[in-house]
Amino acid sequence: MKLLIINGPNLNMLGVREPDVYGRETYADLVAKINSHAEKIGVRAVITQSNHEGEIVDTIQRAYGLYDGIVINPAAYTHTSVAILDALKAVNIPACEVHISDVSKREAFRQISYVSYYCEKSFIGLGTDGYLRAMDYLAEKYGGETKL
Repeated sequence: MKLLIINGPNLNMLGVREPDVYGRETYADLVAKINSHAEKIGVRAVITQSNHEGEIVDTIQRAYGLYDGIVINPAAYTHTSVAILDALKAVNIPACEVHISDVSKREAFRQISYVSYYCEKSFIGLGTDGYLRAMDYLAEKYGGETKL
């Protein structure tokens, strides 16, 4: 199974940006954690990060026919980007949404998630372990079909 892990804006600043909200793990720590877990559960993970909405849309579009699942943390674009939602719908690849913090307990504008209209499941407020839970979910549900 081949999973695409997409990280949105400011996630490259993990460990620096608001550590009381996002924790002290760095982005490099997150990448290592995802890669280690992928090896453990027998999937291939390709990890990307962009601060640019169009690049995230392009990444999703390029995934068509190449990936079995998508784990996406669109970060701030969660609450603003219909374009990312439309890209997910267009490629029709099973997807899960991840948020490190518990967005349900944050500002009112963070209560809307456009990607949740497409994603099968959301993992919210679990820290970076949410990525692992999303990977497990996709591997368990779709692991029989593979593009490795």
